[in-house]
Amino acid sequence: MEDWFSADERPPHYVLELYITGATPNSTRAVRNLKAICERYLAGRFELTIIDIYQQPELAQSARIIAAPTLVKKSPGLVRWLVGDLSDRPRVLRLLGLDTGFEDDSQPTQNS
Repeated sequence: MEDWFSADERPPHYVLELYITGATPNSTRAVRNLKAICERYLAGRFELTIIDIYQQPELAQSARIIAAPTLVKKSPGLVRWLVGDLSDRPRVLRLLGLDTGFEDDSQPTQNS
């Protein structure tokens, strides 16, 4: 079967790390919000690693994480960080380079 996309035309693959602090409410919201965003906008083209800094403090230290939850976009493009529960969907989309400009995307993700 012929491949319809050249390597330059394929949507980029995202490598994301989410640093959390156990099962705290903010960490739980961040995981839920990020998974919802990834499933909607990055389906089939993302790798997400969730790192609990209580269980793996050395990874947080080497990544220079000073607050949690923190999302780190490793690729594509420049490495970017975003601290918080990721409920501000437009801000997360901008960090990911997915600012769609659609009205429904301006709504925050669920916080409960």
